[in-house]
Parts: sequence; C-alpha cells; structure tokens
Amino acid sequence: MRRISYLIWPVVTGILAALLILQLWPGLVSPPVNRVEIREAASIDTTALPSSGVVSYADAVDQAAPAVVNIYTRTLVRQPVNPLLNDPFFRNFFNADQLPQRERIESSLGSGVILNPQGYVVTNNHVISGADSIIVALRDGREAVADVVGVDPETDLAVLKVDLEDLPSITFANDDLRIGDVALAIGNPFGVGQTVTMGIISATGRNRLGLSTYEDFIQTDAAINPGNSGGALVDAHGNLIGINTAIFSKSGGSQGIGFAIPSSLARQVMQDLITHGRVIRGWLGVEIQELSPRLAESFGVGDRKGLVVAGIFRNGPAHKAGLQPGDVLLSINGETVRSSRLEMNRIAGLKPGDRITLGVLRNGHEMSLDAQVGERPPSRQ
Repeated sequence: MRRISYLIWPVVTGILAALLILQLWPGLVSPPVNRVEIREAASIDTTALPSSGVVSYADAVDQAAPAVVNIYTRTLVRQPVNPLLNDPFFRNFFNADQLPQRERIESSLGSGVILNPQGYVVTNNHVISGADSIIVALRDGREAVADVVGVDPETDLAVLKVDLEDLPSITFANDDLRIGDVALAIGNPFGVGQTVTMGIISATGRNRLGLSTYEDFIQTDAAINPGNSGGALVDAHGNLIGINTAIFSKSGGSQGIGFAIPSSLARQVMQDLITHGRVIRGWLGVEIQELSPRLAESFGVGDRKGLVVAGIFRNGPAHKAGLQPGDVLLSINGETVRSSRLEMNRIAGLKPGDRITLGVLRNGHEMSLDAQVGERPPSRQ
C-alpha cells in the first residue's frame, strides 16, 4: 500500500499543476480574442465589388476596337549607286543626277481611327507623310487602299478616306476629362497586331514639347509604342478621348509617358479638312515672347502677367490694329494672358473676321486696341 501511495501522489500533483497552468494562461491553447477581431476588421467588403468580383473593360474594347485600323505605308526611295555620290561635292563633279540610281521600297506602320461610317479615318501626319501608297487594314480582316483627304502638320493630324461598306465608327467622349480617369490605348505596336493597354490620364494641356505647332496634349501612362501612333485613346466606356501621337522615351519603348491629341481637336481638324481642304485658324500676325522678371521690371509691368510683342507682320491684323513691337500684351477680350502657347491656341480657335480687344501697355500707359482676326496662312509642308 505504501508503494502505491508513492506512485499516486506524483500523478495527482502533475494533474493539478496542469489544470492550474491552463486556468492561468488560456492563450497557450487558443489564440487571444483580439486577434480574431483584427482579422475580421481587415476583411474585404464584398458588397463594394462587382458581382463577379473581377473588374473588366472588355465591353469598352468591344465597342471601340473595331473602329481602330492598322495603317501600312510604302515609299519608293531612290539612291545613288555609290554612297560617295551623296556628297554635294561629288554630285556636282560627276553630275550625279544623270547617273543611274537604285530604287528600294521603305515600309512603315501605324494606326488610325474610323470617325464616321462614310470611311473617314484620322491618323497622325507623320505616319503617312511622304508615302506613295497607304493600306488600311480593319480588325475584321478587310483591307483597302486609302486616299489622303488632307493633312495638317501643325497638329500632326491627317485624314484618309477608304471606300468600304458597313464600316464601324467610334463615339466621342465628353470634354470633361479628369486626371486619374482610366484610359485604354488601342493600336498596332511594332506591327504585332491590334493591342490594348491600360493606364490613367496623367495630365492634360501638355505643351512646349516641340512636337507640333499647336500642342494641347493628353498625357497618359497607358503603354504607347512605335506603331501605336494614330491609334485611339478611349475611356472606360469605349468613347474616344484622344489620338495617340508620341512617347517620351530614352530607350525607344514605352516608359509610361505617352501623349495623345484631344478628340475634340481631331474632330475639328477632320471637319475643316473635309469641308475646306485645309484647317482654318485665326491669326493676328504677331510674334510674342514670354515676359521674364527682368523684362517685366524694364517695362514697368510689376507683378502682372504679360507677353512682349517681339515682331509684327506688315499689313497683318495686329499691324492694322496699331500694335507695335515693344508693346506688352496684357489681355485678350478682358482675359489676362498666361503664356505664348496658350494665347496662340486661343487666337487659332477664333474665326477669321471676329473682332477682339487687346489690352496693351505702351511706354507705361495702358490702352485698348480693337483688332479683326485674320486667317492664318498655310504652313509650308
């Protein structure tokens, strides 16, 4: 009996110790209650998501993509048989113009957008510039030779015409773009075929890029690569918001900085080229430059914004209105001038014959001049 008691007491003592430990530290067996509460608070609210739980822009692509075309151009290039004949000295010495030349065909590719069922296609001027033949290929497999309706190098836009039936066309978005809106770029990058990339609107009103005379670009981080030029930039509903034009890149590929011409400007250019064969723009015939702080001090402008008149075209609208070199342009129709680019775009948007009031500072005295807007002469191509 005494031996049995020696065996029982250690067992009973161990059980009691274990029960005491479990009562004092329950966290050793089950996790604390506050951990469960944290996980529940961080759980996803499924009511805020679509019923499928997946965000897709397939409907927008289905609406816009059929109106985006691939453009293939061919250019006949003639070169002297000997590369030395490209040098002006040897050309004059050997009369290279009379020597035989070799011919080769250069091909390039780009994209375009069908803007109406009549077959008018908008693309970039640099896509078709100098081309001897232009082929437009639709998403459904049809191809057609395109005729050039007109070009506008100052906005880098061109309008083509194809004779096909049952053509799809794209719808235009409203002008209320906001930074952060979703943007889809559709085109033919590197000639691999129609491709869609997604991003957002990074900025609007970009200018001073040196890409064209009239710049009012939409900036996006949707991937735009060579071959995308002339393609469509659409919103999340498949409506056209811009024509893809250029990228900022040090490697030649997309680095998340792409530029598109606003669809409203593309539509205006298209209508002018179809109706008049040229783009009609307002013109004052004046050269202006930004007012630096040093110039502002010398002209006595103070903190006000203005533009210095650097030159006047003889017998142009500004010259007839009495504007003189050295004047400081302060306002146009009562609106303070902001920059040379913005004011040039504002004047270009006016119709020839419109009357405007110019607020001018001359020799420290403010005055108002009445001017009649003229038509901008065509640029040399």
